[in-house]
Amino acid sequence: MIGACRRTIRLLYIAVSLALSVSARAQTYHEGEHYERLEPPRAVSSAAKVEVIEFFYYGCVVCYEAEPQIVRWLSQKGSGVQFVRIPAVPNESWAGFARTFYALEAIGELARLHWPLYDNHHFDGRRLDEEANLLQWLASNGVDAQRFREIRESAAVAAQLGEAKKMLETYAVKRVPSFVVGGKYVTSASQAGSTLEMMKVVDFLVGRVESGK
Repeated sequence: MIGACRRTIRLLYIAVSLALSVSARAQTYHEGEHYERLEPPRAVSSAAKVEVIEFFYYGCVVCYEAEPQIVRWLSQKGSGVQFVRIPAVPNESWAGFARTFYALEAIGELARLHWPLYDNHHFDGRRLDEEANLLQWLASNGVDAQRFREIRESAAVAAQLGEAKKMLETYAVKRVPSFVVGGKYVTSASQAGSTLEMMKVVDFLVGRVESGK
């Protein structure tokens, strides 16, 4: 179950991040150092907004550490940004968590359980990459585990998994967490230097796309 104590810790983490952060768009980040340019630029889903794609993996501890920074950024991003999460599937060992992501999305539980899945897997050591543990955890959080399991193994989720694999190749993403901004730029926690800096770079790149650079 989702504990009040853990929610408090999460809110404190976000508050500290807010206190430490400064405006990324007032800073200068450099191509080849903090981010890479995609050549040629990739197609985006909407010309009306700046598309920002996160590639992540629930089993990645850095992705887990990045989530509070992402939550903070999402609260400030404004209406001109379209945010998309894509589970990275570079090999079959990562496919299980990707299926879980798409199944949670299909049953309308992703917004509620995205962070708790990270937290219970990493912080509590629940090993939610193992099906028995996952189904038990879902049931304890009020989810119909049987319905979830059926959707997780469905043809629709398999198709989404295939698209996720293609997108990883399309954007030449080599590590997680990584962000693609406006189909033009790619950055990651390792390239930016930290999860906090990564989101500052993302914000900087959104500004570049908005200004047509």
